[in-house]
Amino acid sequence: MKNRKRQIGTLADYVKANRKASRDEEIQAHGKQVSMRPAVFKSKKAYDRKRQKKAGINPDDLPL
Repeated sequence: MKNRKRQIGTLADYVKANRKASRDEEIQAHGKQVSMRPAVFKSKKAYDRKRQKKAGINPDDLPL
């Protein structure tokens, strides 16, 4: 009988290989990597000049 060496990888190597394969499939399917992290919640009550400009609010309408 031939003695064959079996390639034994650690669990970390297995997980890493699966993640890479999954990432490659995702890029092929969508053309880019899809992010699953949601955007940080932004309070509407906080002062935001950019949002006010988009909404068309004049500075004269503000209480101060």
